[in-house]
Amino acid sequence: MAETGEQRILLTGATGYVGGRLLQLLEQEGRPVRCLARRPEFLRPNVAPSTEVTAGDVMDPDSLADAFRGIHTAYYMIHSMGSRKDFEELDRRAAHHFGAAAAAAGVRRIVYLGGLGESDSGLSAHLRSRHEVGNILRQYETPVVELRASIVIGSGSLSFEMIRALVERLPVMITPRWVAVKAQPIAINDLLAYLRAARDIDVDDHRTFEIGGTDQVSYGDLMREYARQRGLKRLMIPVPVLTPRLSSLWLGLVTPVFARIGRKLVDSLRHETVVRDAAARDAFPIRPGGVARAIADALANEDQEFATTRWSDALSAAGPMPNWGGVRFGSRLIDHRTRETGLPPAKAFAPIRRIGGRTGWYYANWLWKVRGFIDLLLGGVGVRRGRRHPDEIRVGDTIDWWRVEAFTPDRRLRLAAEMKVPGRAWLEFTVEDNGAGSTVRQTAIFDPVGLWGIVYWYGIYPVHGLVFRNMLRGIVRAAEAAPEETP
Repeated sequence: MAETGEQRILLTGATGYVGGRLLQLLEQEGRPVRCLARRPEFLRPNVAPSTEVTAGDVMDPDSLADAFRGIHTAYYMIHSMGSRKDFEELDRRAAHHFGAAAAAAGVRRIVYLGGLGESDSGLSAHLRSRHEVGNILRQYETPVVELRASIVIGSGSLSFEMIRALVERLPVMITPRWVAVKAQPIAINDLLAYLRAARDIDVDDHRTFEIGGTDQVSYGDLMREYARQRGLKRLMIPVPVLTPRLSSLWLGLVTPVFARIGRKLVDSLRHETVVRDAAARDAFPIRPGGVARAIADALANEDQEFATTRWSDALSAAGPMPNWGGVRFGSRLIDHRTRETGLPPAKAFAPIRRIGGRTGWYYANWLWKVRGFIDLLLGGVGVRRGRRHPDEIRVGDTIDWWRVEAFTPDRRLRLAAEMKVPGRAWLEFTVEDNGAGSTVRQTAIFDPVGLWGIVYWYGIYPVHGLVFRNMLRGIVRAAEAAPEETP
């Protein structure tokens, strides 16, 4: 049985948008937290020294026992939105494994973040799955507090990034029917307050609470309010067409939302997601705010050009990780290049630290965008994720279609590809002191799968050779052109 005195918390989804922010608040409160992570190496550099990070996967029940040992409250914030057609089955299996492990360990409470929507209204597959997960968790003896929320408004959230991109980029918008469907958005700070309070509210059995802000509005209303606060004039022309598939491709072209997640998001937006049960008002000492305040707060953080966490940084946002077990890779293919410069390592590394996002890739950015569009059409992430911060990097960050796998300040950056390729790919930069200045090394690595992987590499190698050669040259040129820093 978990110790009631210490009340250790198990947090899932700590690499995600909501989970990452919740983790920071729990750490600030001095709560003992253990994070469950499929790839703990991405999370460990970004947690407080007092926070445990345990390797485990809800799809592998044998990996969960150690994570649940001594846990009082477990937060379940896992969903397979980035997965393909089998995401409902994946969600079912994950919920069963989690519920069984919690019950076996004597966990006192599970807090689950689900989604609003009437269960009898023909919900989308995504919302139906969110409700089903709650039902599965309640099949086990551990009491479950389920919070059902609609759109989350905050800097870096999926919905806010979509609204911001649409309004900023399109003075005239052709809007499909889902733009007029009512929702009840909640500010990220209010959602976090509910999640923290759910740990301690006085309930003895399973309870479900519907939560939201004070306003029931449509996506169109949200875009108009965003435009008002930004001082922009925007014209929206509603049309009765634009299927979910066409809408998702449209979103992928003009927003950071790539096609696979865009499709599931649009499917969900066809249904009203408003609070119909006011039980949360009596159970929680929280009075959420409205849409205007939520957007103003999000804009205040966006003006700093980065958010504490972003939806696209979550590992699940890239879709399921390929299972390479048993796959026979071909011979590893490597493109290795070096250039010398008289600059010290810190200055030579500076352009590498800023690579991607708004800075770009130092050569033929239009080619990178074309490759990103192709990736988008194939169901990949494209290049619209950008980066969390224009000048800072940490392990686990996303940089366009790459994820930071290793980072040593002023010395090394290793990126793992999350685009659709027939194999595994990395891009690595290192800078070394050579006595007279620095040696900048750039290495592209590709593990092909089968004949198609080899054909892919050699088929586009002329383009790769051109891009890689001039990218390294552009990096060194940018470092040498940078002004001297004032001490």
